[in-house]
Amino acid sequence: MDLHHRSPEYNALLLAGPRLGPLKQAHARLIVAGHGLSLPLTTKLATLAVAAGAAPYARLLAASHPAPDSFLFCTLTRAAAHRGLPAAALTFYRGLLAAALPFSSFAFTAVAKACADLSALRAGMAVHAHAILLGFGSDRFVQTALVVQYSKCGQLAVARKLFDAIRDRSVVAWNAMISGYEQNGLAERAIEVYKEMQMAGEAPDSATFVATLSACAQAGALDLGREVERHIVSERMDMNVFLGAALVNMYVRCGLVNKAREWFDRLQERNVVTWTSMIAGYGMHGHGHEAIKLFHLMRREGPLPNDVTFIAVLSACAHAGLVSEGRDAFATMKSVYGLVPRAEHYCSMVDMYGRAGLLDDAMQFIRNSIPGEPGPEVWTAMLGACKMHKNFNLGVEVAERLIALEPENPSHRVLLSNIYALSGKMNHVEKVRNTMIKRRLKKQIGYSLIEIGGIAHLFRMGEKSHPQTRDIYRYLEELIHRITDAGYVPETDSVLHELEEEEREFALRYHGEKLAVAFGLMMSAGSTAPIRIIKNLRICRDCHLAIKYMSAVENREIIVRDKHRFHHFKDGKCSCQEYW
Repeated sequence: MDLHHRSPEYNALLLAGPRLGPLKQAHARLIVAGHGLSLPLTTKLATLAVAAGAAPYARLLAASHPAPDSFLFCTLTRAAAHRGLPAAALTFYRGLLAAALPFSSFAFTAVAKACADLSALRAGMAVHAHAILLGFGSDRFVQTALVVQYSKCGQLAVARKLFDAIRDRSVVAWNAMISGYEQNGLAERAIEVYKEMQMAGEAPDSATFVATLSACAQAGALDLGREVERHIVSERMDMNVFLGAALVNMYVRCGLVNKAREWFDRLQERNVVTWTSMIAGYGMHGHGHEAIKLFHLMRREGPLPNDVTFIAVLSACAHAGLVSEGRDAFATMKSVYGLVPRAEHYCSMVDMYGRAGLLDDAMQFIRNSIPGEPGPEVWTAMLGACKMHKNFNLGVEVAERLIALEPENPSHRVLLSNIYALSGKMNHVEKVRNTMIKRRLKKQIGYSLIEIGGIAHLFRMGEKSHPQTRDIYRYLEELIHRITDAGYVPETDSVLHELEEEEREFALRYHGEKLAVAFGLMMSAGSTAPIRIIKNLRICRDCHLAIKYMSAVENREIIVRDKHRFHHFKDGKCSCQEYW
């Protein structure tokens, strides 16, 4: 090996580097010099070929060698997995298997990573079984790689079982489990694992904080997010682009858009994800003009906007009524950056026209600008606009298109039922609801969540399981009386139309949003800090109106993050300016 390290042939490979043309020239030189069958040189050549993205060439080199060893295939498996070539990594692993050569732990960790990147559950299970068969089942590096694999394949129960079996968990293992939960939408579980990690005395690293901040963003766990920020600052951690983006995103998603901008401005390195997060944050919080300004700054000073950036910009325009700016952005996306619009871009444009009340423009855009048959997300945006602006005839037509496209989606039928009800066609309401009963289609259950002292409290409509239910209801009753005196009149169109007026008002009174706000106000009497609520669905019109009044009579800012955006209620007004 030392001989080859000093040889001109080896130096020629190093000089060629991960470039296919020079590597082929170096390969020819090896053959001419009589070193074509040197296994160390072949291994180096093939590994550089993988680094150059030429996995088929590397496979040819490995397959043509008369006596390949385990190190060759293991090295190629690992190189391909870490170069973003997971399919090639699986091929090299199978080559190792076919040659009946010895395996190493790093071959298994590499191929498990490849299965994770491909979300190839069946192949991953075979790799797992093979690792156990060869005695690598209790190797902590292999176990950690398998935790990542099963997490990325959505098999969280299996991942957790493996994680719990690791005796001496490294920070990488903890990070794998936190990320696994967060990436599968189980933010609360991710936060639990982070807290377990703290109790176990394991020192977190930058990747731990990135995953935990992402979980905080998803769950709206502001207190923990701030605690993580304090750790980062006090330990003077290197503020890499991923950590910076995670901090910006956490503050955006937890409702502190100004704090997010502070961090954004402090970052020395910002990638397209960081810029896009900040633009999207302004859009979600109703600061459409700020989103547009930042987008233009990005075009001048930042990385090239990608298709996700344009979704963020178009959404910001839709939520702020900036129709002209949205049109310009959509045109720029195609003409300047050569990006092909996807369903999300078309949907945002329809949403923008629809929210602004330009229903004819929205329909014209659907007919003239969307190639092929529009998808259900486009018609859903159109249907929402019809309901918002009380165009019932068009709404029925759009709803029927949606139901034809997605007959098993209950939300379309609920919206159609609401449109019939608003237009007074109660016989049609009955038909829609009977169909839903027959098909066993159920409306998604809404809930509102508020965090007090690091503990999440969840409220559904009419919630009575909370230990402080009696006090919460009493407080809410007093609050309703006060906002009624201030001019609040319930919007009873928000609930089922077969109920009598008095019953409708009663149903509205105990919506989860109102219960959560009442609990938050009750538990923070005397404080001036904002009340923060997370709603899993779109906030209803009556709760939106009621919370505006609550913010005025209590002299408190109330921030509600619903399915689509943030609503900052202050002094009887909402930041959304009714664009929601």
